[in-house]
Amino acid sequence: MAGPGAAFRRLGALSGASALGLATYGAHGAQFPDPYGKELFDKANKHHFFHSLALLGVPHCRKPLWAGLLLASGTTLFCTSFYYQALSGDPSVQTLAPMGGSLLILGWLALAL
Repeated sequence: MAGPGAAFRRLGALSGASALGLATYGAHGAQFPDPYGKELFDKANKHHFFHSLALLGVPHCRKPLWAGLLLASGTTLFCTSFYYQALSGDPSVQTLAPMGGSLLILGWLALAL
């Protein structure tokens, strides 16, 4: 499958690999400031995995560029803000999560087109 969808398939595979690496780090090496940090990290990691899988499906939809851009940017904003807060205890980037979540919803809807 050539075209913009193929790039998002590769991005989904790389994202899945990074999600697995972060899961390993969270389970074995991370120092969390509090128990909530561990919970938040696990939530971010779960969403990171799910949306990596969604990126693998982008080449099969009718609007791969829209779906891929929305899913990739949403995953980045949503998960990164949670990972950062979980590891640092700093909630200053929390405002990015709702924006990322909204982009993820739009990405899933774009997959349905």
